[in-house]
Amino acid sequence: MSFTGKYELQSQENFEPFMKSIGVPDEHIQKGKDIKSVSEIVQDGKKFKITVTAGTRVMHQEFTIGEESEMEIRSGEKIKTTVHMEGNNKLITNLKGVKSVTELNGDTITHTMTNGDITYKRISKRI
Repeated sequence: MSFTGKYELQSQENFEPFMKSIGVPDEHIQKGKDIKSVSEIVQDGKKFKITVTAGTRVMHQEFTIGEESEMEIRSGEKIKTTVHMEGNNKLITNLKGVKSVTELNGDTITHTMTNGDITYKRISKRI
């Protein structure tokens, strides 16, 4: 199953509490809570290129499954992490103590991030 495609955010749960828990300033939370982001994913075997556009902000991530790479987190900080694949439809990594799980089911991507006891869930559909 290939992740390649464009996906638009349909819904999200616990955005504000999660963003507060990872230290995002309130003014950024208020600006970001209603923005419908679009994620473009290009998968070439184990290599991934992801571009997320949310309003005027554009984030690029590139990684290869099982290899350490540098990723930018919401605060703008760059950290080193390794993304693992479970089955052929689930990407898992840890970003500074936050567990990130991205799962593809048909035309729907569910991205879940957990920080302690707060879980933030985003559901995006292929467009």
